[in-house]
Amino acid sequence: MTMDFSAAEAASRGKEDAALARRIADNAGRLLLDLQNRGELEGRALCDAGDREANRLILDMLHAERPDDAILSEESADDLSRVARSRVWIVDPLDGTREFGERRDDWAVHIALAIDGAPAIGAVALPRLGLTLGSDAPPPLAAPQTPPRMLVSRTRASKLCADVAERIGAVHVAMGSAGAKAMAVVRGEAEIYLHSGGQYQWDNCAPVAVALAAGLHASRIDGAPLRYNLPDTSLPDLLICRREWAAPVLDAVRNCMG
Repeated sequence: MTMDFSAAEAASRGKEDAALARRIADNAGRLLLDLQNRGELEGRALCDAGDREANRLILDMLHAERPDDAILSEESADDLSRVARSRVWIVDPLDGTREFGERRDDWAVHIALAIDGAPAIGAVALPRLGLTLGSDAPPPLAAPQTPPRMLVSRTRASKLCADVAERIGAVHVAMGSAGAKAMAVVRGEAEIYLHSGGQYQWDNCAPVAVALAAGLHASRIDGAPLRYNLPDTSLPDLLICRREWAAPVLDAVRNCMG
């Protein structure tokens, strides 16, 4: 079957976008590691510098490589003209600021491209682990474990997550940033990541793009699809899990909330 020119062009552009997302995530990750390794800053000063410098690098690269695309970044003022645009890069220069400041492994860099509101392209760097996972080449899913492992916040796990875990017999695994938790499911370190404590579009767009490319389920906790580039940047809840656990978890959420 021959692909028409427009479809072939779109596929080629998608590969280029995915490669760019991965390259930007890698570069920002190296910058952040260098900030840590220099040892000149600690605590809040280190975290602030990480947010600021990684954001500057990411924006500079996107403006140079994709000058016609819009950008939504956690660390920049929101220009709502993006809502009328088809292609919007949604980025979190440093996801897991607390973990970064503590020099833990569970922080990340998120680079995503939403096209017409869908999480089309994503790259999530885990710099302390020396890994970047992208929607262009996600790893094959490992065999699941029983009972299932559910990732929860290490500092503020919600009651709903605890109730759902108890209902389905899941084991809690505490971890830091949203990106680290989502990539733990992609990497086979857990089966379920359920979040109900409040997030923003930049917290999960890149992780969702990678998770979907890996063959995982991703949705709101009521089962609704995740949509991006909406005027309100809040995206308060999220489920990423192996497909066989989607229905049991969503049923448990409904029962626990009912």
